[in-house]
Amino acid sequence: MAEEKKNWVQATRDYINELKLEMRRVTWPNRKQVESTTAVVIFSVFAFAAYFFVVDSILQRGERAIFSFFSK
Repeated sequence: MAEEKKNWVQATRDYINELKLEMRRVTWPNRKQVESTTAVVIFSVFAFAAYFFVVDSILQRGERAIFSFFSK
């Protein structure tokens, strides 16, 4: 039991040390890059929302036309 605990503790320490080493290698974006990618994401969200609104409207009109045709 004590050896299992040592192995678990050592494995956790190894993981944390490797995590710290990997985080030092990360290249973080600067403020300008973050702002530009944020703008792209916001624009994309609104563009997709508009696209899905148009598609939904077209499908809704088609569905209403089909139901009204068959309900007569």
